[in-house]
Amino acid sequence: MENTILAGIKEKASKSKKTIVLPESHDERVLRAAEILSKEKIASIITLGDENKIRPVADKLAIDLSGVRIIDPLKSEKLSDFTNIYFNLRKKKGISIEEARETVKRDLFFGAMMVREGLADGSVAGSTASTADVLKAGIQCVGMPEGISIVSSFFLMVFPEKTYTFADCAVVPDPNAEQLADIAISSAENHAKLTGEKSYIAMLSFSTKGSAQHELIDKVLDALKIAKGKRPDLMIDGELQFDAAIVDSIGRRKAPGSEVAGRANVLVFPNLDAGNIGYKIAQRLGKCEAIGPIIQGLKKPYFDLSRGCSAEDIVNTASIAALMS
Repeated sequence: MENTILAGIKEKASKSKKTIVLPESHDERVLRAAEILSKEKIASIITLGDENKIRPVADKLAIDLSGVRIIDPLKSEKLSDFTNIYFNLRKKKGISIEEARETVKRDLFFGAMMVREGLADGSVAGSTASTADVLKAGIQCVGMPEGISIVSSFFLMVFPEKTYTFADCAVVPDPNAEQLADIAISSAENHAKLTGEKSYIAMLSFSTKGSAQHELIDKVLDALKIAKGKRPDLMIDGELQFDAAIVDSIGRRKAPGSEVAGRANVLVFPNLDAGNIGYKIAQRLGKCEAIGPIIQGLKKPYFDLSRGCSAEDIVNTASIAALMS
């Protein structure tokens, strides 16, 4: 049975009537996801490639792509425009116009340019491409919004009684204080957008409110100060240990007076070691459903997939992209 968070996301996405591009049409999972997304009217779907090759493959697999638009980057009337735009974005890096053209012919980059230019509201890729390649296309073409210094990720961690956001668990190995602050801000915005809840953000550490002193704690405190300076409207506090962040009785005892301790739903880990280990423990021992990683920190949704993903995972990620765009 589908959890209520995902069902709600899909329902809201279908009402938003967004367009999502799935570049990797050579992957059967992508074609199956495209069929589901289109038939369930979660989003309008575009996939990239040679239609004369894609449709016979889909027919052989009994996949109905009648509602899916297929664009061949090599034949697209937008290829010239995308080439010039990408060349102007990257010419200071020494790229030639010929190299720009060859780059935007690639499905990841063509899809990213579609998102940049408003021809699609978001993109989901990475079922066959590496995270590094997906993020390269996203950063270079879609770009980052003003005031955000880092592209990061988060997981929606769905327990029967509550849904949390964990960040960053997949992208940034050792964020500095400014990056950690931006991870917190991005995660808070996205948690509210996807769950409809007010975000209560805990900056996690091995200390709560001065119970220990260490330079690692100083980084968390610096990040907290930066985040509050940028977004004084957010409910954010730290440094907090995990139990003080989520257990009311412990939060009241260890951090009396905190408006976040004991009620946090956005948990910001100090580095990737902690974040990755933490979400996997919750997933494997806590039996929660981990939805993600979901890329954040770009101007528009350009999401990465695990290469071990299922068609259902692609549908879920595309639904989130539609809602976040």
